[in-house]
Order: sequence, then C-alpha cells, then structure tokens
Amino acid sequence: MKKLILVRHGESQWNKLNLFTGWTDVDLTENGIREAYEAGKLLKSEGYHPAICFTSYLKRAVKTLNQILDAMDMDYLPVEKSWRLNEKSYGAIQGLNKAETAQKYGDEQVLLWRRSFDVQPPALDMHEERSPRMDHRYDELTDAEIPLTESLKDTIARLLPYYRETIIPAMKAHEQVMIVAHGNSLRGIVKELKGMTNEEIIKTNIPTAVPYIFEFSDDLTLQKDYYLGDQEEIRKKIEGVANQAKKK
Repeated sequence: MKKLILVRHGESQWNKLNLFTGWTDVDLTENGIREAYEAGKLLKSEGYHPAICFTSYLKRAVKTLNQILDAMDMDYLPVEKSWRLNEKSYGAIQGLNKAETAQKYGDEQVLLWRRSFDVQPPALDMHEERSPRMDHRYDELTDAEIPLTESLKDTIARLLPYYRETIIPAMKAHEQVMIVAHGNSLRGIVKELKGMTNEEIIKTNIPTAVPYIFEFSDDLTLQKDYYLGDQEEIRKKIEGVANQAKKK
C-alpha cells in the first residue's frame, strides 16, 4: 500500500489578517508553527515515514515542512522545492483584505476571483515591486512563466507537468511521499488524484496543517483518502476556510 501525504501550510500572518496572499512570501504565525508541529506529532504517532518530501518556494510552506519533520525526528529526509507548487497568484488583489474586498466589489465577484475555476483576478504589472519578476528566486523563469495573475485552471496547468514528471515517479519509487504546499496547488493535485470535475474542485476547501492521506495500490490506483485528526475540529477548520471572503 502506497501513501501520499498532503499538508497545507500552517496559519500564515496574512491568513490571520484575512488577506489575499498568493505568491507574497509571508511567514507563519505562532499558531501556524504550533499547527505544523502538531501535524508532525500526529503523523509520527500514526506511524508515517515518508521517504522524500516536496514543497514550494514560499517560506510558509517550507517552514511548515521543517516543523513537521522536526516533530517526526525526520529532519534528514530529502526535500525538493519547486515554484510550480507555489500558491495561486492572486495578482493585483494580493495584500487586500478578503472581507473588505467583498464589501467593495461584492461577494459574487470576489468569489469568482477566489474560487472560480477559470476567472483570473486583476493582474500585476510585470515590473512592479510585487511582481515575481522582481524576486531573485524566480530568475530561472521566463517572462512567459511568471504568473501576474492566475485562475485555479492556470495554477493546475503549471503544476501538473511537475506532478506528473517528478512526483509520480517518486510515488512509484517509494512507499510514502509527502507534499507540503498551498490551498490551491494542493487542490490541483486533489483534482487530478480523484478525477474531480471543475465544479467539484471549486467547492473543495483544504484546512491548514491537517494531514490529508491518499492510499494507493502498488499500481497507483487510488483506494481511499481521509484527513488525520479530530474530525469535528477538521470540519470547523474547513468551514472557516470557506467563509474567509464573506462580507462582515
């Protein structure tokens, strides 16, 4: 039985402030650090032992993975980072408060920007300070690869080549693999794994720092998927994610 462990990063500083984050590189809160460490403790207590880990270029995911591995006493594991696992780019609305943006533009418009499958938020300018083009960690990317805004469809399109060419071979080679990333990049993987429709995936909310386990047969046929932990607490966290962008 092969297992894939998906974990969304712990609460970030902008999660706490209810801001659109996207590719902005914000840190974890103290609560986010605690969440991540507790996720690692849970994985250890349940006997999980991934052989390799994947994460994004963004510190909230990297530091979540570090906390998980520390709690598991598995800091030695190989870790591969890729920009393709980064969060969806929210373009020009990055840094704006979700509820205040809903008050200004309406719940329906913000819901489209935040949760529709193929509607992009307003774009950044390539050369403004907030653009990934201004960040040296993305010097390897061509201008065409730099996301100035993305829909979920776009996020999945830049994620899937990496997933298929790098992560799937790792899953074939090892019994357990772990990915620590972001709400939207993980939704792209979940959509692929479960064969979900566009309508199904936009209704899917992934809570912070809760291990999401996928079990496969040796030929990588999905057998079942489930969250680890207190199911009532997980339900509350999922509802909290779903309600972030509603007007106050």
